[in-house]
Amino acid sequence: MNPSANTNHIISAIPATTSHSLDSAAVMQQQVLLFDGVCKLCNGWSRFVIRYDKQQRFKLATVQSDAGQQILHHLGLPTDHFDTMVYLEHGQVYLKSTAFLKAIVHFPFPFRLLSVFIVLPLGFRDKMYDLIARNRYRIFGRYDACIVPNARDLQRFL
Repeated sequence: MNPSANTNHIISAIPATTSHSLDSAAVMQQQVLLFDGVCKLCNGWSRFVIRYDKQQRFKLATVQSDAGQQILHHLGLPTDHFDTMVYLEHGQVYLKSTAFLKAIVHFPFPFRLLSVFIVLPLGFRDKMYDLIARNRYRIFGRYDACIVPNARDLQRFL
């Protein structure tokens, strides 16, 4: 399946076996957010997740990490150009605006109210997402390397 051609931005469930060292069966049982580890906006998102995900539902991985690269490769997504957030939820994979809106529903009020934007047409939502994604480094900046999580938050990462 070609993920970029999927109009719903949902990739079918990850098979239980893979030739990579990532335990895909274990990953399928989790909620995983992949983000660009050098993007300051994306790092802000990861800090938001750590702060407000009190039940620790989400595991995080940068797309540049070994785990992130393995997941991207397994899903047939680019491993060298990162222009989308990826959200894995119990075997379903969501991309771009759908990834954000499917994830934000799990956060406390008032943040979950943002999920109402799922009713907007996908094309419009993703045009807005792409506009931000294309300009994120220019607007928000970027780090020279991925930020290493502190010891307290390390268990939140794959």
